[in-house]
This record gives sequence, structure tokens and C-alpha cells, in this order.
Amino acid sequence: MVIRIFALLFTFGLLLSSCGTKKKTTQRRTTSRTTKTADPRPRTDSQTTTSETTNQQDTPDTTKATPKELSYQEAVAWYIETFSQVAMDEMVLYKIPASVTMAQGILESGAGRSDLTQRANNHFGIKCHTEWTGERVYHDDDALQECFRKYIDAKYSFRDHSLFLTQRRRYSGLFDLDIDDYKGWARGLKKAGYATDPKYPNKLISIIERYELYKLDEQVLDGGAVSRSSDSAAAATTYVVKKGDTLYSIARRHNLSVDVLKAKNGLTSNTISIGQTLDVGSEN
Repeated sequence: MVIRIFALLFTFGLLLSSCGTKKKTTQRRTTSRTTKTADPRPRTDSQTTTSETTNQQDTPDTTKATPKELSYQEAVAWYIETFSQVAMDEMVLYKIPASVTMAQGILESGAGRSDLTQRANNHFGIKCHTEWTGERVYHDDDALQECFRKYIDAKYSFRDHSLFLTQRRRYSGLFDLDIDDYKGWARGLKKAGYATDPKYPNKLISIIERYELYKLDEQVLDGGAVSRSSDSAAAATTYVVKKGDTLYSIARRHNLSVDVLKAKNGLTSNTISIGQTLDVGSEN
């Protein structure tokens, strides 16, 4: 009888031990599943959020020509959206009203739809001249098949426009005007010989006022990067090539790489000419 009691107690103890083991196993599995939901690894580039991707694509692509299927009004809107920041950047560096630059670009390039602009990214009709060493295209203008500068990116056409005005003495009087005096600038350009059309100033002023381009000037001035009173345009960010200069020596002197110097000036080869003006502004 005593033996049976001990046997029953032993069997009952084994059953309790078995149930306890199963319960512990279940708990461990539950804990394991919970731990897997947390990912402690840092996010990789492939996990960029949609909003971040959108922000990265906000900067307009200035290498693209105005879409040909747009109406004139649509083309102007596209042009302003694409190039207004470029014009404001040029205003900060060279003290040329962004409103005037944009109006000239819209007028002379047909809002980016002209043949010369489509073929050569040339928005201001700048001809080759003797100092130009970059690519070129030939286009009928005052004479048949005249040589015009070709740019790999339209922003270099805007930079050439700035250099064209700041490096030629006949335009120096413009920089004595207040920088937000777009009417004075429009009339001064005609007086200095930029265009032969007697209606040129009125056309620029009309474009500026119709599309409220003067707000670009206000935006730059409100940012404090430039003062309303313009001192004469001294471009400390340019360099005139002298005898014995090479792209390497100029780049090294201004803490630039040769590739950056070529890109800033739209050069496709290492050839430069004495008297040529190069943009040597900071790489940043």
C-alpha cells in the first residue's frame, strides 16, 4: 500500500514538471516573436522616404530646353520657374538685376523656344568673338551663318551674360544705377548699344511688369546678399588669361580643380586664349 502511494506521488510530480516546461517554452517563443518586430539597424540610402526624394528633385534642370509643345504663356511660366534662381544667383555675384536678366532671356530666346536656344543653350545671342574657345554653332543673324557660342548647360549662358556686361566699359554706367532700378537698366542697355531696336527698353519693362519679375530683385535684396546702391561692378570672381597661363596654373591659383574650372566656363578642351575672361569663383 505504501509503495502504491509513493508511485502515485512520483507520477503526479512528473506531470507537474512536464507542464511547467511547456509553459516556459511558450513564453520564450512569444518573446522571440516580439523582438523581431524592432529593427535596430540604421536606415540605408535605399530606404529614403518619399518626401526626401521629392525635395531632392525640386532643383530645376537647366540643361533641358523649353518643351516645344508649350504655348508661349506656358513657356514663359516654365522659363521663369527654371531660371529665376540662376538669375538671382547672378545678381548676388555681379550686381545685375535678376529682373533685367530674366526679361532679356525671355525676350531674346523666345522664352527658350528659339532655334539658337534649342540648339546651343544660348539664351542671350552672344556671338563667338575672338576669345571664345568652346563649342560653336552657326546661325543666320545680321549676316548669314554667324558664329554663336554653344553651352553644355544654359546656366553658363547666364554667366556669360553677366561677364559680357561687367567686362565691357560701355556698360559700366549701368552699375552706377540703383540695383532695383529696372527701368533705368532697360533704358541704359539700349543707350549703351546692347540692342538696336528702339522699342527694346519698353519691351523689357513690359515683360518685367507683366510677370512681376521685380519681385526677384526684392527677394535678393531682402536676403541682404547685395545692397540697393550698386558700386561699380568689380568682378573679383573672374580672371583674364595672360601670356604663359594654363588651365592648370589658373585652377591651382584659385583653389579649383581643372575639371571644375572647365565646367564653370563651359569649356570642352584645355585650350585658352590670352585676354579670355574666366569665371574663377569659389567651388562652393
